[in-house]
Amino acid sequence: MHPNAKIPATIVTGFLGSGKTTLLRHILENAGGRRIAVIVNEFGELGIDGDILRSCGIGCDDNGVEQQGQLYELANGCMCCTVQEEFYPVMRELIARRDDIDHILIETSGLALPKPLVQAFNWPEIKNACTVDAVITVVDVPATAAGQFAANPAAVDAQRRQDPNLDHESPLHELFEDQLMSADLVVLTKLDLASAEDRAKVEAIVREEVPAQVKIVAADQGRIDLGVVLGLASASEESIDQRQGHHGHGNDHGDHDEHDHDAFDSIVVKLPEVDRDALLATLGRIVSEHTVYRVKGFVAVPAKPMRLVVHGVGTRFDSYFDRRWAAGETPQTHLVLIGHDLDQAAITAELDKLGAR
Repeated sequence: MHPNAKIPATIVTGFLGSGKTTLLRHILENAGGRRIAVIVNEFGELGIDGDILRSCGIGCDDNGVEQQGQLYELANGCMCCTVQEEFYPVMRELIARRDDIDHILIETSGLALPKPLVQAFNWPEIKNACTVDAVITVVDVPATAAGQFAANPAAVDAQRRQDPNLDHESPLHELFEDQLMSADLVVLTKLDLASAEDRAKVEAIVREEVPAQVKIVAADQGRIDLGVVLGLASASEESIDQRQGHHGHGNDHGDHDEHDHDAFDSIVVKLPEVDRDALLATLGRIVSEHTVYRVKGFVAVPAKPMRLVVHGVGTRFDSYFDRRWAAGETPQTHLVLIGHDLDQAAITAELDKLGAR
């Protein structure tokens, strides 16, 4: 891994019994040399599954003795609700050992909503070292086709009652929709127990809830090509705040605004060297006046031999120097703005003023 590269983390979500652990186990057994660190919840069936994961040989030395710090089990059932208590120090420990890790797998409890966990990747110490490669939502096809959404609704209700941090009230279909709202990839499971009609029905249900760019794929008893589930580079943490669900805040109107995600506009602007502070101030004004969801790009700063990377999500901007301009490479500013109904002429004119100074 390049020293400046961020560790990719895959978050696997889905109801109790949906097949998350089977998928996780398949990934570990077919890691192909990837050094994978695992964070799982020890809760209900996941306590047993922790033993299963250990049997894959992950985190053991040559004698089969488990090594401390290779496999992480979080004791509380809801990782999202206890994120400051347990998730943060675990991630700090993984980041400190980043040279030993190629990928992080995180399995949420069946009722933990993924959005708060994804948002945690915007904490500065985590953001500088890790990125969410993808949120994978595992969908039980027979249960969803039957309108239950979970294979054993009674077990799900028992899980809710045992943990005071979990949502006790929302209908399962709302929690199901919130899991899909955060998804970068949807994996259908238990197809051997479902008819072709059931599969088509569930695909239609899922497609209603996810943006067009989110792929829906099938796993054969947990088996799936790792190239499909790893290396997606979704950077989910940079767009998660725009994904509204039943448990969102402030902008939830119950009208499924998130279905407009595929109606993005993008503007590419190329400039000569520009002053960093002036650029960030101008971008801040543009974001306040236009519906810009994301800004990213490289900036040539006067008298600096390094290339400045700029990331903006909403009104928050981060910038850092990532490398020297290469020999023969002409320092140039290259920005991409992504949003909705963008006035390209006005935005380009505002940024062009920076290059004219």
